[in-house]
Amino acid sequence: QVQLVESGGGVVQAGGSLRLSCAASGRTFSSLNMAWFRQAPGKEREFVAAIRWSAISTSYADSVKGRFTISRDNAKNTVYLQMNSLKPEDTAVYYCAARYGANIYDYWGQGTQVTVSS
Repeated sequence: QVQLVESGGGVVQAGGSLRLSCAASGRTFSSLNMAWFRQAPGKEREFVAAIRWSAISTSYADSVKGRFTISRDNAKNTVYLQMNSLKPEDTAVYYCAARYGANIYDYWGQGTQVTVSS
């Protein structure tokens, strides 16, 4: 079983930065492929970024490319999302997710709110 706990959300002005963290329980973190998703009010949850267990490969939604960076520290069982040049449209609840291999994302955190004011 894997438990995920996000932190780092808050309110920031447009153009500002935030770093989200997701701490994972369990001894298999280094085997997990991790991702961040977000859900804005009235919208469906959408993919933001992902990183493979080895950290060699990352992927991003077009809307955040060049502004967001996903990274992980396997020694700390933590994945990060550095968000720069934030825009009001980035306002959402951000969720951390985990999966083994190419399976569906089985494990989800409770979410952390990010609000970007204009």
